[in-house]
Amino acid sequence: MYQPEEIRILIIDDEPSILKFLSLGLQNEGYQVLTAEDGISGVNAAQEYQPHIVILDVMMPGIDGYEVCKLLKNMGAVAIIMLTAKDEVEDRVKGLTLGADDYMSKPFSFQELLARIHARIRNQFPHMVGEMQIGPFRIDDRRKEIRYDQRVLSLSATEYELLKYLVVNHGIVLSKATILDKVWGYDFGGQENIVEVYIRSLREKLDDREHQLIRTIRGSGYRVDLP
Repeated sequence: MYQPEEIRILIIDDEPSILKFLSLGLQNEGYQVLTAEDGISGVNAAQEYQPHIVILDVMMPGIDGYEVCKLLKNMGAVAIIMLTAKDEVEDRVKGLTLGADDYMSKPFSFQELLARIHARIRNQFPHMVGEMQIGPFRIDDRRKEIRYDQRVLSLSATEYELLKYLVVNHGIVLSKATILDKVWGYDFGGQENIVEVYIRSLREKLDDREHQLIRTIRGSGYRVDLP
C-alpha cells in the first residue's frame, strides 16, 4: 500500500469550519495538506504545491468550483473530488464533464471521503500503490497481475484494466459509458455492448455464474460487491 505522507492534498473551500475539519482529519491520517479559501488562491496554490488530490467546493465567491476544476485539469495530472451543498444531477454532470473525478454532497461522512481518496489514488496514481489488497483481490500494477482467492487470473490487458477499475470502485454503480471512458478512453469509437462482452468473460474467469460478484444493475450499469 502507499504511504499517506507521500500524498499531497489541496482543499479549496470558502467555509473555514470545513477547511479546519478536513485539514485536521487528513493530517491525522498522515497526508500532506494545504488549504485555500477561494478559487483564485486555490489555483495559485496548486501551481506551486502540485497536489495529487484536490477537494474542491463548487459554490465559492469569485471564480466558482467549476471554473477552478477546468483550470486545474489543464495543469496536469490531478484527481479532483468536488463538494457541493446541492444534490442535483445536472450539477454532478456539469462537474464530471469538466473533468472532476468524483462528487460528494454536503454534509458527508469523513470515512466516505477517505474511501474516495483511496480510490482516486489507486486509480490515478497506481505507481504510488504498487500492490493492493481489496477483499479477495490482490492487484499488482507493476506485474499487471490480479489474484482472486490466491489464484492468478489469466487476463488480457483490457480485462486487467476493466477488472481493476471495477474492483477499486467496488460498491459504486458504474455505467457502461463511464466504463468505456475510463477503461477504453474517450476516443473509443465502438459500441457500449463491448462492455457486456468483457464483463461476461470476467464472470467466467471469476466463476461468477450467479453474478453475485459483478452485479448487473438494470438501467444503470455494473457494481462489484465484495464478500
